[in-house]
Amino acid sequence: MNKQLLLKLHRWISLAFALPLLVIIVTGLILSFEPIAQVAAVKPGSVDPARVVALIKQYDPEGKARGISINPATQHLTLQGRPGTELDMTTGAVADKPVTGSVFQWARMTHEHLIGIEGLTTISTIGMIVIMIIGILMGLPRLRNTLSGWHKGAAWFTLPMILLSPLTGLLLDPSNSFFSTPPAATKRVTLPDAVSIVAKDHDLATVNMIGNRGGRMLARIIEGDELRAYAVTADGLSALPRNWVRLLHEGNWSLIGSAANVLISVVLLTLLVTGVLIWTQRRLRRPKRTRDASAKPAVASSAIS
Repeated sequence: MNKQLLLKLHRWISLAFALPLLVIIVTGLILSFEPIAQVAAVKPGSVDPARVVALIKQYDPEGKARGISINPATQHLTLQGRPGTELDMTTGAVADKPVTGSVFQWARMTHEHLIGIEGLTTISTIGMIVIMIIGILMGLPRLRNTLSGWHKGAAWFTLPMILLSPLTGLLLDPSNSFFSTPPAATKRVTLPDAVSIVAKDHDLATVNMIGNRGGRMLARIIEGDELRAYAVTADGLSALPRNWVRLLHEGNWSLIGSAANVLISVVLLTLLVTGVLIWTQRRLRRPKRTRDASAKPAVASSAIS
């Protein structure tokens, strides 16, 4: 295919999706730090299971909450629902959500749903993949110490990493849950019971979430640097197979994965910004070239006369 045509497609598709991609990349950068924050928040032995069960029964006597999340560092317990309830486990009172938690919550909602337009995140992600594929089809670049040279060099040297991010994001959908579907439970487990069952085998300070997902009770537990998923039944816990698509996309498989996601987000943001700057520079230089081209025939005409 004509390289000039590929360049125009690469440029105009990038400009068309610049704003939604900017939002996706910036919120993705924020979320890249979430696994690090989750691991850092673990304070062994700091969460009392009996206290957690008592607070759930006190603030959710009808059992309407779909789950809980625990932050040992701030001693906060969140009853998940619409709306959720933030509790201070030390005082037992309703509390404001910590700033970091609010930022991550906002970033996740914005990252997944952008401005609420259905399908915009998916379409923009496809656009990002198309932009990268066109860049590959354009062939290996000539590396120069220019803005354009650094733009092309950064894209090619990090290509596997930056391509993996939108590909795994595109594969994520409601049917592809963080948790593989566990066997159907023979007996429904209530939220307080689930907390007690999990606490038998795990320190609640390592528990990220316990909740009902798809009619089944599940738990996310930090083991080392990894966020593992378990099915919770009356018989106990059973580890679920790793969903590597989501683990790679969110970086929850290791702190190395989280650091890699930070790098990927920085590179993608750099490519987007430098791409727009390159286009802007070309647009600003174009009028000068046009004036120079139109002046040449006039000069030649004067010389002949």
